Formats: sequence, structure tokens, C-alpha cells
Amino acid sequence: MENVGTALAEMTMPQISPLAGEPIERADAERLAGVLKALADPARLRLLSLIQSAPEGEACVCDLTAPLGLSQPTVSHHLRILTEAGLLEREKRGVWAYYRLVPSAIATIADLLTPPRKRATKKAPR
Repeated sequence: MENVGTALAEMTMPQISPLAGEPIERADAERLAGVLKALADPARLRLLSLIQSAPEGEACVCDLTAPLGLSQPTVSHHLRILTEAGLLEREKRGVWAYYRLVPSAIATIADLLTPPRKRATKKAPR
């Protein structure tokens, strides 16, 4: 699958959570804020949910416009932002683009936002 916009994968995410009790570096905070900003939109959160719950875990732009009630250019704009943030992968097939979540990106963000003491008490999947 062609990776377009792998900002999260390419950038070095902070090793210290902003909730770890230690100060996060300014550059790290700015990078993390950029990714969180991409998430901080109701339409984008719905897009992530729609894509994740779609058959095969991927969806075409053409399948996402009706559920969101938005025009194709608007949906494409939101998908581009999520892709550039590294949260989605994009694959072009003919005239359509298909999108799927980047699970490691979502896991990285979740881990950074989970206080270390909560991470330590999480139970491993069986």
C-alpha cells in the first residue's frame, strides 16, 4: 500500500508523555499538538470510525460522503489532513483513493496520553 503522508511515522514522537510528570520539550509538544489538532474535528473523528468499521478496514471517498453528509471535496480535505498527520494510509486504485487506519499511529497517541502509572496497570491481552 502506498503510504502518503506518514508524518507521524516519520517524526520522532516524544519519549516522555506530557502526563509523565516531566516537562515535554517544546518541539515534541508542537509535533504532538499537530497530530492532535488533526484529530480535534468531529468530521475527522467520524471518518476514522467509519473507515475502521468498514469491511476490510478500508473505505473509498465515495463511500464516506453520504454517511457524513458532506461533499466529496470536503471529505477529501479531511482525509488529506488525517493522512498528512500519519493517522491514515492512502492507496490509489483507478480514479478512487482508499483509506485505512495506521494502527501504530493510534496506539502511539493513546500511549502518550495514558499516564505511566495507568500504563503499568493495564492488563496484557490474553
